[in-house]
Amino acid sequence: MSAPAVTRAAIEAAEPLIRPYIRETPVIEVDAADFGLVGLPISFKLEFLQASGTFKARGAFLNLLTRGGPESGVIAASGGNHGAAVAYAAQRLGRKAHIFVPAISSPAKIEKIRACGADVVVGGAVYAEALKASREYAALSGDMQVHAYDQAETLIGQGTVGLELAHQVPAAETILVAVGGGGLIGGIAAYYAGDARVVGVEPERAPTLARALEAGQPVDVAVSGVAADSLGAGRIGSLVFPIAQQFVAGSLLVTDGEIVAAQSALWDVLRVVVEPGGAAAFAALLSGRYQPRADEKVVVLLCGANTSSVHFDPPPAASP
Repeated sequence: MSAPAVTRAAIEAAEPLIRPYIRETPVIEVDAADFGLVGLPISFKLEFLQASGTFKARGAFLNLLTRGGPESGVIAASGGNHGAAVAYAAQRLGRKAHIFVPAISSPAKIEKIRACGADVVVGGAVYAEALKASREYAALSGDMQVHAYDQAETLIGQGTVGLELAHQVPAAETILVAVGGGGLIGGIAAYYAGDARVVGVEPERAPTLARALEAGQPVDVAVSGVAADSLGAGRIGSLVFPIAQQFVAGSLLVTDGEIVAAQSALWDVLRVVVEPGGAAAFAALLSGRYQPRADEKVVVLLCGANTSSVHFDPPPAASP
C-alpha cells in the first residue's frame, strides 16, 4: 500500500482518529516586555504538555492506529522523545515496543521509555547508528518500524499541531518551530500550506534544514550540542524536504548559549521547564535572530519538556 500524501486534507482526516489518545494543548499570550522584547504579545503553544511530554505522541498514535496489525510489535529509533511517544502509544494500544536509542540520550528520556514498558536498546553513539541498529533488528523480527520523521503518517500526525493552532490563533502570521529531522515543521507547514509563515529554528551545531536548503537537497551534517538528543537527526527527512522548499520560510540558527538563555527566561518569566530542543524556537526570538514587525502576530511552539535538569534560584538566607 502506498504512503498517504502529506496534505491539509490528510491531516484533517487523521485528527479524529488520534483525538481520543492525545491532548489539545493550550496557547497562552505573554507580553513581550516581560522578556525585555518590544512588540505585541507573544503566543506560546504549550505542546510540551502533550502526552509523553512532546508533540511526537501525535505521529506515534497515527502510525500505530493505521499501519500494521494490532498484535504486531513496533520498533523505533530515537534520541529519546520519539521513543517515549512510541512506547506510550504502544502501551495504550496493547502492543510491544522495542526502542533503540543512542548513547547521547538523556537518562530522563530513557527512564520515560522504560516506564511505558518498552524494551530499550542502546544502539550506537548517535541517532544514525541507533536507526541502523533498529533496521537490522526489524529485518530479523518482522516488527513494524515507526520512523521519527521520514514517514508520511508521522508527518501527518504532527501536522495536527498546525490544525489545533489554526483554530486557537486564527490571526497567526508567523510560527517559529524547532527543527531536528523535520517531522514537526513538515507537518505544520503542510497544514498551513502558505497561509502563515512557518520559520524553522535549529541549533548551529545541528543545522540539518539550513544546510539542505543551501544545497538544494538533504545532506548529512555533523551534530552535537545541548539539543543533540532531540534535534540531532543529522539529515533532514526526504519527505520533509520538498514541503520545506515550498512552504517553510527558511531556517534560523541559534547557539547553545542562546538556547540555554531561552530555557532560563521561560523559567524566570513563566515558571515553565522545557528541554533545550523545546526552547530552541523561542531562542530565535529572544536572541533577536528573528525580529518581527511591531504589529506582527508571532506564535512560538514550545515542543518538549522531557528533561530532569531543572535549575531553581537558591533559597534566601535565613533571617538572623
